[in-house]
Amino acid sequence: MREKLEQIQEEGIKEIRSTSDLKELEALRIKYLGKKGEITQILREMGKLPAEERPIIGELANKVRETITEELSKSREVLEAKALNKKLEEEAIDVTMPGKKTSLGSIHPLRQSVENLEEIFIPMGFKVVEGPEIETVENNFDALNSPKNHPSRDLSDTFYITEDLVLRTQTSPVQIRVMKESKPPIRIISPGRCFRNDTPDATHSPMFHQLEGLVIDKNITLGDLKGTLEVFAKSFFGSHTQTKFRPHHFPFTEPSAEMDITCFKCGGEGCSICKGSGWIELLGAGMVHPNVLEYCGIDSEIYSGFAFGMGIDRITMAKHDIDDIRLFFENDQRFLQQFR
Repeated sequence: MREKLEQIQEEGIKEIRSTSDLKELEALRIKYLGKKGEITQILREMGKLPAEERPIIGELANKVRETITEELSKSREVLEAKALNKKLEEEAIDVTMPGKKTSLGSIHPLRQSVENLEEIFIPMGFKVVEGPEIETVENNFDALNSPKNHPSRDLSDTFYITEDLVLRTQTSPVQIRVMKESKPPIRIISPGRCFRNDTPDATHSPMFHQLEGLVIDKNITLGDLKGTLEVFAKSFFGSHTQTKFRPHHFPFTEPSAEMDITCFKCGGEGCSICKGSGWIELLGAGMVHPNVLEYCGIDSEIYSGFAFGMGIDRITMAKHDIDDIRLFFENDQRFLQQFR
């Protein structure tokens, strides 16, 4: 048994020193020191030895175990160091190489306009209110005093989901919801997406953005409307901006008007942008029709109000001299990065 232990030690040291792989080293540990290893097997057979030889063989077996354990530890340190160095070489980073350029995003120009509009109207006492994009025919047309034969009700103009539900064609239904649920005084703006069955081109899109404004209170006049929109125009387009109101017709306002501003390009002198007129059409507005007030349960003999609606896409195009509405939706970084 003594010779067997000496042989195990000699072979074990030889195999351990010759291995170059950590997995092989672990296999050798199990082979010699494991529960079923060679030294363990020797120790299990010690019961067959005479009593006087057992301490001698036991001491020798422990020395062999310690020797092999020490060799395993030394080899493991060497192999782990080699593995680490190899990994460091393979994963080495050349710190002299230029770093990757980070591309930062920016707020979309339409969202910038919405935030700008909110900054203008909130200090004037307006509250921001949003509504659903899927709207009832009642709120989108009937409550807004739109006649049954109005062209906007046609399938060729509006996206119908059912006979009673549509993708809203304007943000005006939010005004109806607020007037039904609240009592005057009311002062709100409502930005959001709208949908119409338009063929996309430079000035039309089946999806676009609007901002509606509504004020209901006692003794509200057309002068309040004009003053409010003049503050907006000068704040959004610059203090030099002039406004002009032209009579128009909208079913939900009476009287109704369209507001023009002096051309941002030529300052009112006349150019190709404004077609020589010096003015650019911007938005529609008017005094809330008494029928709309009464429909929503507001006494038109006591209260009056004004409403206005503007295309956010349109005023953004006007402000930044953008000639194609489709650019807002194409996600072209070359276009969007101009508005950082």
